Amino acid sequence: MKDIRLQTEELEQQILSPFACQSRESRGRERPEEPCPVRTVFQRDRDRIIHSKAFRRLKLKTQVFIIPEGDHYRTRLTHTLEVAQIARTCAKALRLNEDLTEAIALGHDLGHTPFGHAGEQVLNRVFAPGFRHNEQSLRVVERLEGGHGLNLTKEVRDGILNHTGPMKPLTLEGQVVKIADRIAYINHDIDDALRAGVIQQAQLPPDCLEVLGLRHSQRINTMVLDLIRSSQDQGEIKMSPEVRGAVDKLRTFMFENVYIGSEAKMEENKARYIVESLFAYFCKQPAALPRDLLIRTNSEEIPRVVVDYIAGMTDRFAVALYKKLFIPEGFPLD
Repeated sequence: MKDIRLQTEELEQQILSPFACQSRESRGRERPEEPCPVRTVFQRDRDRIIHSKAFRRLKLKTQVFIIPEGDHYRTRLTHTLEVAQIARTCAKALRLNEDLTEAIALGHDLGHTPFGHAGEQVLNRVFAPGFRHNEQSLRVVERLEGGHGLNLTKEVRDGILNHTGPMKPLTLEGQVVKIADRIAYINHDIDDALRAGVIQQAQLPPDCLEVLGLRHSQRINTMVLDLIRSSQDQGEIKMSPEVRGAVDKLRTFMFENVYIGSEAKMEENKARYIVESLFAYFCKQPAALPRDLLIRTNSEEIPRVVVDYIAGMTDRFAVALYKKLFIPEGFPLD
């Protein structure tokens, strides 16, 4: 009986676009492995990401609002799931490899710090080589998770690294995720900011709403359909100039009214102080690191190991650890 994986690979050759990345044509892994009889290489990568500890920690990491009290604000995990959903919709319509697309989307933010971009900014400032969450996400899957990484395929690792920044991903699937990430965060951050009262509907740029739609679902639908129409039978993933212009203007509005200096960011100075204090403490006292990390200081610089430790923390863990290290506790007396 033929392996199910081989049947899936043959089906891909029949139905996927000539521009799609075929599973059997993957550039492979750093460490060779026996193929799975059921799953393609990209399905296997997706499963490894979902079952990782780094993925589970995303549920307690900030998206925009630090430690929000409401039940419906996004976290880094729900953001990741929204990116994956948008990206798979686009990939399916364009007859690209959905499994590769999903694996990249699910892994793209694994290296994000606690407290969102506030934590990232601190580590970038205090760590001499600099810190960027996309590079840390790649480090998680190549080196940190499980002590030896997840040994993912070249295509998934490239998509994770280049989901942000100036470089274009090698595959169209990676390019889909890069734009899906922006579609997701712009729209859900508007939704969260409206719910929190940080902005009002009337403040949203009317010319952008005229192009994209008045409601959350309309805007996502417009962006997704435009990406599909503009990219169909093309060798690149793109939006039309009109929609891309409206998206860019809406993103600028969010930076000016939400991401920088708004009420949503009032707790960020406290968060930055926590991250910087933890970095300084463990650099001065590496013996206080968990044992598995302390062992790594024999082969890697202490600041590098400390950055890995902090970047992997959830918001909740970072706050609890700060309290344990720096806040005095009462001493029971008879």
